[in-house]
Amino acid sequence: MEQRHLGRTGLRVSRLGLGTLTWGRDTDEHDAADQLKVFWEAGGTLIDTADVYGGGEAEYLLGRLMERLVGRRDLVIATKAGSVPDPDRRFDCSRGHLLAALDASLARLGTDYVDLWQVHAYDPDTPLEETLQALDIAVSSGRARYVGVSNFCGWQLAKAATWQLAPGGVRARLAGTQMEYSLLQRGVEREVLPAARDLGVGLLPSSPLGRGVLTGKYRHATPAHSRGASEQLAPFVEPYLDEAATRIVDAVVTAADGLATTPLQVALAWVRDRPGVVAPIVGARNAQQLAAALSVEGLSLPDEIRRALDDVSAPVHRYPDQDWSTL
Repeated sequence: MEQRHLGRTGLRVSRLGLGTLTWGRDTDEHDAADQLKVFWEAGGTLIDTADVYGGGEAEYLLGRLMERLVGRRDLVIATKAGSVPDPDRRFDCSRGHLLAALDASLARLGTDYVDLWQVHAYDPDTPLEETLQALDIAVSSGRARYVGVSNFCGWQLAKAATWQLAPGGVRARLAGTQMEYSLLQRGVEREVLPAARDLGVGLLPSSPLGRGVLTGKYRHATPAHSRGASEQLAPFVEPYLDEAATRIVDAVVTAADGLATTPLQVALAWVRDRPGVVAPIVGARNAQQLAAALSVEGLSLPDEIRRALDDVSAPVHRYPDQDWSTL
């Protein structure tokens, strides 16, 4: 699998990442092991997890699998901290909480460092400088090789990345930002992606298949074992089952028919090759689903199909997100 640099850094990652959101909850150790083996044999290196996935079980499971399946040095482990199970405060990005969470992640993973450590979301109740200082400490102490953020809007990302590049002091530049991005969700193109590209921050798209909707499996009904049929995840899928999404999915299916491939491959190839994108993070229910996603490696969309998909999914950008003089 092709390797790409994450942002303006020396860290190289596979251009598809393996997500572990369901590990330890819906994905048991056997299925997780099959996924990791298929991913690694395809040349994949980037594994994305978080301290809250499965209540910590995803990290613990990944650590166990690294002991017996794939060597630690063969993988790029990315994890996150900052989300908390507190109904009154969704995120705690204080220096104390973040560094304690990192130590707990390392213990579950069974390693003394992570390759990429990310702040899971912006915390309005903690000064940003304090949050970023935790990233600097993580790098200077050797517990993290590179750092990034997740779910930061445009101004938050620009402020954080600029602060880390400011002269004076020893600061770790932001390597990446993880955001939802797909043909059904192009909101990052308004401000996040331009800021990331300007500041040398690589984009790691989550939900690149539109929460599964872009595979086309919801076109006629909701499959019994899909996320859309799950009581827990149905609200996650439902926003992408409207009329506007249906038009985009139909266009993806038409493109797939013309290329003799699958809607999954078309949708994934589109986001993978967008400017500024480094590695979409793909989650799968089993190894067969993952293998289907990994088979996109040999596909590049023809320009005319890419432009058609751009047009049918184009978001409305008005003042001040585009040149106001043209409005």
